Amino acid sequence: MLGNAAASAGRTDTFLGERSRRIARRRGGKKAIVAVGRSLLVIIWHLLADPEACYLDLGSGFYDTRINPERRKRNHIRQLEALGYKVTLEPAA
Repeated sequence: MLGNAAASAGRTDTFLGERSRRIARRRGGKKAIVAVGRSLLVIIWHLLADPEACYLDLGSGFYDTRINPERRKRNHIRQLEALGYKVTLEPAA
């Protein structure tokens, strides 16, 4: 049941869905299901342990806000150069 819930959460546009997609890219789909299932269990445990706790979804863009913009720029340049493009950056006006 937990695996089914994790697989369903992996197809949503939420924090858990994005977490599942990130892990699946690096380690595979089955490990992503296990990892998201564990995350679900942790969330459920916290909600049951503290009656005043409430769940607030961080959103699918959570990881995008955590990455340094300079690092993102370097990664995109590296990916384009790996595809055979020559990259020249100019600041936008």
